[in-house]
Amino acid sequence: MIEGVIATFNDVRGDGVFRTSRGESLYFHCVNILDGSRTIAVGVRARATRAVGHLGSDEVVDVSPLVSLN
Repeated sequence: MIEGVIATFNDVRGDGVFRTSRGESLYFHCVNILDGSRTIAVGVRARATRAVGHLGSDEVVDVSPLVSLN
């Protein structure tokens, strides 16, 4: 599992970019959001799993927002 932030998300296309804590930008699609909502807000801290996508590029799957205890 890796942690990072949702850097971009396009509700129309259903995809976005997950920025890891190391600064890497990885693609993700809305079907990989674990809560089934198919949407996620930009700026949300999240945890995900790195995987090889359909076109052979690294992306993230199992995207799960982290709950803040503030």
